[in-house]
Amino acid sequence: MRKHFGFLLFLLLPFQAYSQDLSADELFVKARTTAFEEKDYPKSIEITKQALQKAPNYTDISVFLGRLYTWSKDIPAARAVFEELANKNVQDEDFFIAYGSLEYWNDDNTKAIEIIDKGLTYHSQSEALWLLKAKAYYSNKEYIESEKAITSLLAINPKNTEANSLAVRINDLVSKNAINITYNYSHFDKQFTDDWHIVGVGYKRVTPIGSFILRGNYANKFAEDGTQIELEAYPRLSKTFYLYIGGAYSNDVGIFPKYRTGVSLNANLPHSFEAEIGYRQLYFSSNIWMYTASVGKYYKNFWFNIRTYITPDNKNISHSYTGTVRYYTKSAQDYFAFQIGTGISPEESRNNLLENETFKLKTFKIGVEYNFSVKRNLFSVGTMYYNQEYRPNEKGNQFDVTLGYTRKF
Repeated sequence: MRKHFGFLLFLLLPFQAYSQDLSADELFVKARTTAFEEKDYPKSIEITKQALQKAPNYTDISVFLGRLYTWSKDIPAARAVFEELANKNVQDEDFFIAYGSLEYWNDDNTKAIEIIDKGLTYHSQSEALWLLKAKAYYSNKEYIESEKAITSLLAINPKNTEANSLAVRINDLVSKNAINITYNYSHFDKQFTDDWHIVGVGYKRVTPIGSFILRGNYANKFAEDGTQIELEAYPRLSKTFYLYIGGAYSNDVGIFPKYRTGVSLNANLPHSFEAEIGYRQLYFSSNIWMYTASVGKYYKNFWFNIRTYITPDNKNISHSYTGTVRYYTKSAQDYFAFQIGTGISPEESRNNLLENETFKLKTFKIGVEYNFSVKRNLFSVGTMYYNQEYRPNEKGNQFDVTLGYTRKF
């Protein structure tokens, strides 16, 4: 036993002697390398402690030790390190970020906000602190306060990717009620002699389990009138996942489909990505089933999205693809959008064209949209151009203009 102990001591002595020769800064670098490259947190903790023995008042090293304990899920040890720094009245930005993150990750959002607010008194322009504050309020379901924090952050840096991503999610939750009205005008150069007019009026209610939207639509197409009633829900399943569930009914088949249903699973993913997968179903005189998937990504104050609809039948599979780019100006409600794609989407107001297998014909579309807000009043204007194959080898042009107004309260 003594031989084994002596051999172990023989192995450790060179390391201890080597460590004693290193400065606190060199040990700090070694501890970071051990943590980030080797993923060996226990070893990194020991090296960090050795560095603190050489420089007990080296704040950056102490903060790093607290982070190591946090990553190792030794929460009491992490709190002990941060509380000792708080008692010393440390004012470093990284200290408040690390301490606030510890409490946020462990669901004590009230404590996290208290720490962050103190940090902001010293570092009012800290993007990391404002973002962490917005996340903590969002996790606490205090959406108005979360929006205020995001607004402060975007005033500092409108191109903050995470802030723009979170701002969009908060936007739909900050007001419990909203009413909106939309008008869509369509003109055809060949396909139809009469222009189309569609008016929609909707009411949205935000509840603890998600948002619900009731909408009524009136359309004048082919010089005939029709109405449709729609209901949509966006129940939240977790911090990451939520559902889209939608259905519609109309007794004016041809102007609208008789039935429309849809379900999608949506995910807010790491690194400001988002994804969706689901189906849409339309029934005129028979069912049309479409399967959809999309991937979105926030980058600075841009949002990029690619969506596809796949419609299988007995003979082939029809495809629709749409790419969208948004440029946010000052908030989630203020942006320019550009869209380009092929094929027909069941989300479009012109979706009654899907009857009689028109969805299999070739379509090219391109359009722009502008959304802006004045306090709780939201306005939108958009235009879209379609080059539509309405019969095999026969094409026509369609021009759309869409106007919208929403009032939140």
